Amino acid sequence: MATQIYINLPVKNLEASKEFFKKLGLSFDAQFTDDTAACLVIGENIYAMLLTEAKFRTFTPNAICDTNRFTEVLVCISVERRELVDEMVKKAVAGGGMIFKAPEDYGFMYGHGFQDLDGHIWEVIAFEKSASPAQ
Repeated sequence: MATQIYINLPVKNLEASKEFFKKLGLSFDAQFTDDTAACLVIGENIYAMLLTEAKFRTFTPNAICDTNRFTEVLVCISVERRELVDEMVKKAVAGGGMIFKAPEDYGFMYGHGFQDLDGHIWEVIAFEKSASPAQ
């Protein structure tokens, strides 16, 4: 049984990516961070390894995805309230990210998202458990 999850993402400029995610209020685990990689702490036992493209290539025989043309992954994270969804997206855009689609409100779930500096898509959602259709 897995006890942690590490999402590995290639980045063109590691320092710029670190600054971008710091502006979103996220932090890094110094133990797993150096000049080729940074361990982004997303939540308890959830991390994204931001790897320089050179470092990322050592983990895969495949070409790195051109995120301007293709989507390699959708990373979805949840926050406690819908206001925090909008706040994170606003910070991402202010930090150089881009909105990739309009917010979506399903009553029981609200979501919005952004693309980071390297074009990786991050969806941010908040659940309203009392409005869930499963209730």
